[in-house]
Amino acid sequence: MNRIFDRLGIALLLLVLAATLQPIAIYAQQEEEHIEETDLLREGLPLTPERMLKRSFTEGSWISLDVSPDGEMIVFDFLGDLYTMPFSGGVAEPVTQGMAFDGQPRFSPDGQSIAFVSDRSGGDAVWTISLDGSDTTRITRGETSSYQSPEWTPDGDYVVATKQNPGQGKLWMYHRKGGTGVQLIEEPDDARTMGAAFGANERYIWYARRTGTWQYNSPGRDYQLWTYDRESGTNSNQSGRYGGAFRPTLSPDGQWLVYGSRHISETGLRIRDLTNGDERWLAFPVQRDDQESRAARDAYPGMSFTPDSREVVTFYDGKLWRVPVDGSNPTEIPFRVNAEVPMGPEVDFDYPVEDSPTFIAKQVRDIAPSPNGEQIAFTVMGDLYVTSTPGGDSRRLSQPDAVTSMPAWSPDGERIVFVTYSQEEGGHLYSVRSNGADLERLTDQPAFYTEPVWSPNGGRIVAIRAPSRTYEEALTQNVQGGSSDLVWLPDQGGSVSLISQVSGLRKPHFTKSQQRIYAFQTGTGLISMRWDGSDRREHVQVRGANNGGSGPGPAASLIVMSPEEPKALAQVGNQLYVVTVPRGVGVDAPTISVADPDRASFPVSQLTDIGGQFPAWGYSGQEVHWALGNAHFVYDLDAGGRFADSLDVARGSEEEDEKEDGVDSEVDRYKPEESRIQIEFERDIPNGLVALTGARIITMKGNEILEEGDILIRDNRIESIGPSGSISIPDGTELLDVSGKTIVPGFVDTHAHLRGAFNVHRSQTWSYAANLAYGVTTARDPQTGSSDVLTYEDMVRAGRMLGPRIYSTGQGVFSGEGSQGRAETIFRLFRHQNDKDVWGRQS
Repeated sequence: MNRIFDRLGIALLLLVLAATLQPIAIYAQQEEEHIEETDLLREGLPLTPERMLKRSFTEGSWISLDVSPDGEMIVFDFLGDLYTMPFSGGVAEPVTQGMAFDGQPRFSPDGQSIAFVSDRSGGDAVWTISLDGSDTTRITRGETSSYQSPEWTPDGDYVVATKQNPGQGKLWMYHRKGGTGVQLIEEPDDARTMGAAFGANERYIWYARRTGTWQYNSPGRDYQLWTYDRESGTNSNQSGRYGGAFRPTLSPDGQWLVYGSRHISETGLRIRDLTNGDERWLAFPVQRDDQESRAARDAYPGMSFTPDSREVVTFYDGKLWRVPVDGSNPTEIPFRVNAEVPMGPEVDFDYPVEDSPTFIAKQVRDIAPSPNGEQIAFTVMGDLYVTSTPGGDSRRLSQPDAVTSMPAWSPDGERIVFVTYSQEEGGHLYSVRSNGADLERLTDQPAFYTEPVWSPNGGRIVAIRAPSRTYEEALTQNVQGGSSDLVWLPDQGGSVSLISQVSGLRKPHFTKSQQRIYAFQTGTGLISMRWDGSDRREHVQVRGANNGGSGPGPAASLIVMSPEEPKALAQVGNQLYVVTVPRGVGVDAPTISVADPDRASFPVSQLTDIGGQFPAWGYSGQEVHWALGNAHFVYDLDAGGRFADSLDVARGSEEEDEKEDGVDSEVDRYKPEESRIQIEFERDIPNGLVALTGARIITMKGNEILEEGDILIRDNRIESIGPSGSISIPDGTELLDVSGKTIVPGFVDTHAHLRGAFNVHRSQTWSYAANLAYGVTTARDPQTGSSDVLTYEDMVRAGRMLGPRIYSTGQGVFSGEGSQGRAETIFRLFRHQNDKDVWGRQS
C-alpha cells in the first residue's frame, strides 16, 4: 500500500514539476527570441534598442531616392531605413531596418543592388545590399570618415562617393569587391567635392564643388557645378550661377541636366539643355537646400531621371514628385511607410532652476601672480581681487564704478595696475595698492586700454591703446578693430607716449631685461622691439597639429617669453606648452610644431591635458599659472622635469617587465597644483506679489487658451493661473492690467550664441537684452566659442546685467584639442568650466 502511495506521490510530483517547468521553458524561449530580435535590431551597434516608433507616414523630410534602371521601382530613405515601392506609388517595403542610420540609396546599373551610406559598423561607410536583402557588403574601410552621395559607375564595377576626414570632402572611387579606393580629385586642397553623377558619357563625372565645408552667413552661392575627366584627370567648371549649383542629375539620353539652385531665399530646380546650353526653372520653390551648413547628406536630397528621360523624380514639400522636363505640372507619387524604428533609451534630464540666496562664481579671469609668488590678482565678474596662494581668502580691492580687467603687479609687489571701462568715464588705467588702499587713475585721456604691464625697473607702464569708438561701436565679441598703439606712461600716471603703431599685437611683456619690449603678433608669433619701436625682431612661431590635412597646423594664439630666457609659454587652442626659443638660427624666426612634443625641433613640454586659460609666468620663470573655470593651477617646471625623468626610468622598467610577463602598465602624468577660488555672490531674486490681469493666456496645458485670465506671481515663481476672477489674489498684491495683450511662457532657445564682448566685458551686452526683450527667458549655448559666457551668466544671476537665464556647455572640444577617444578628459574639462569637482577627485 505504501508503495502505491509512493508511486502516486512521485507521479504527482512529476506532474507538478512538468506544470512548473513548462512556463519556464516557454519564458526562456521567449527571452531568447527577444534577445535575438534585439541583437538584429542593434545591427552590431553599442546602443540597445529600448523603444520602438510604430507609425504610418505619408509625408517625410529630406528623402533621397533613385529610380530603378527598368523604371519599375523607386528606392528611398526614410527615418534611417531604406524602402522600395512600385514607381506608381503605394505601400513601401523595408529593405533595411534597425538602429543603423541608412540613407542616400542608388540602384546599380543592373538594378540588382543598392549602394547606400550607413553607420552600422560604428562609423559612416558605403555599403551595398542586394535587392532581396540576401547580401550586404561593406565597400569602404575605417570608422572615422563620413561619406555622402554614393553613385555607381555606368559599368557597375565601382562606386564613387565623397569621403570626408580629415580636411574637405573629396571624390573617391571604390571597387565593389573591396580595396582602399583611390582619391579622384586632390587640388585645390580647400575644395569640397560632392554629389557625383554620370550622364550618357561615362568619361565625365559631374559634381558640385565649394571652398571649405561651410560658412556662417553664407551668401547662398557656395556650390558650383564641375566635371571631372576620368581619362585626363582634369576638372572643368560648368556653372557660375549667383544662387549656387548643386546635386547635378543627368538624363540617360544625355540631353538634360537638372540641379538645385537658390533664388533669394528659396531653392528651386534648374534644367539645362546640354545640346544648346539653354536653362530655365523646372520646379520652384522646392525643398530648402543645405548650402550654409555642412551638407552631411549633400546639399539637396538625391533625385533621378526616369529611364525615358522625360521626367525627374524628386522630393519636396514632404512628398515624392514626377516632374516632366517639358514644364507641365508635376504629378505626386503617393507613398505610405509603415515605419518600425527602434530607438535607444529616452534621454531626459531635469534642469533645476536654483533658488539659493547665494551662488559661487563660475569663473576667475586674468590670473596675475605677484613677484614673490605668495599672491595672485584676478578678476571675477568685472571686480578686482587678490588672494594668497594656494587657496587663501580672497579680498576685493578698491576700484571705480566700472568693469575692471587685466591686472598686473609692479616689480616691488606694492601696486597693481588694471584697465577699466564704463559708459560714463570711458576706458582708463588705474592702479591700487595690493592691500586695496590708495586708488589712483593713471591716464588723463579716455581710450580703450588693454593688457598693461610694468617695466622691470618699475618706472613705466606699457599698454595697448585703441580709440574708444572701437569698443563703443563694436557689435560683436571682438572689439579691438582698426588702429591701435603700443604706448607707455609714467608709473605715477600722466601723459601717454607712443612707442609704435601696431595691428594684431597682444600681451606686451618683459624679461628681466629693461631694454626690449616683447609681445605676441597675430600671424607672426613672438616679437620684440626697442622703446622707440625700432629694431623689431621675430623670435619664434608655434603651431599645432594639422589634423591630417595638408599645410601647417593652427598657429598659437599667444606666445609669452619667460622672465628667464630662452623659454616661451605658448597657447595652441586651449592647450599650453613651454617651448625652447632657439638663438643663432638666422634672421627668420623658426617655427616649432607642438603636434608631437617628443618629436619637436626643439625641446617642448606640454603642460595641460584638458586645457587652460589666462596663462602667466611666475616671476622666477620656473612656474606657470593658469585658470580654468574657478580653478587656479600652478605648474612647477622643475618638478615636472623631474617627474618626466622618473617616467623615462619607469618606462624602461616597464619594457623589461613586458618582455617577461607581457603586462602593460601606465604611469600618470605630472599634475600641477590646483586650488579653487570660490567667491560667493548674492543671487538676484525678486521679492513680492504681482498679478497680471485680463490678458489672453496660452497656458501650455494641452491646447488650453484663456481668452481673459489672470496670473499670480510670488517672488520668482508663477503661483497660479486661471480665468479672470477665479484665482485668489492676496491683499497688497501689485496689479498690472494687461487687457488686450497675449501672454505666453518665456521662450527657451536651446541653440543660442549670445556672445558679448570678449576679455573686456560690458556692464550690459546688447544681445542679452535684445533676446530678453523678444521673449527669450532661457538660452542654452551649446558651443560658446570662448569662456566669457561663464562670467556673463554670473552677471545675470547676480542681477548686474539684464538677460535670459543662461545654460551653456562651455567652449567646444574640437579635433585640434587632441581629445579624440578621451571622453574622461572632455568631461573633466566640462566640470572645470562649470564649477564641479577638482582635478584630484576625477576618476
